[in-house]
Amino acid sequence: MKIETTNLPGVLLIEPKRFGDARGYFLETWHQERYAAAGINLGFVQDNLSRSVRGILRGLHLQHPTDQGKLVYVVEGEVFDVAVDVRVGSPSFGKWTGAILSAKDNRQLWIPPGFAHGFCVTSDVALFAYKCTELYSSAQELGVAWNDPALGIPWPVAEPQLSAKDSVLPRLADIDPAHLPRYQG
Repeated sequence: MKIETTNLPGVLLIEPKRFGDARGYFLETWHQERYAAAGINLGFVQDNLSRSVRGILRGLHLQHPTDQGKLVYVVEGEVFDVAVDVRVGSPSFGKWTGAILSAKDNRQLWIPPGFAHGFCVTSDVALFAYKCTELYSSAQELGVAWNDPALGIPWPVAEPQLSAKDSVLPRLADIDPAHLPRYQG
């Protein structure tokens, strides 16, 4: 397993070891001891699977106060995946990192609790999987506008397809800081 740090402390790009031959391939998408050695030692309580077509953008989502850590990867297709630090008081507050995740390279992104997350589908279809450290709670759901100019994320689609909910998310600066996670140092 290859681990790369990103420009956001705690957000990791992970490339699991892939074993392949003429029959296909095998890889571990999660191994508790190996991931704990990489610093991901929170327990996962929920797995999610999302199927989307080219141009769909989902995000930027988070929940608070039961902040979710997410280990995300693509089972089929390709996405541009983004994490944004929204922890009040963080030295990297409002900063983002992004990576292309695809079924071809099996890379994963670890997004710690306290970060907003979103992705945009760049292939015809994408099957996107994520493991979460907390159960989903609609009452704690928050979001940041995908096109917040202060974030400056260069999404690969100029006019993505959004859900009704995602199309009206506020800019980060318009969210009351009392509703956002706190940086723990």
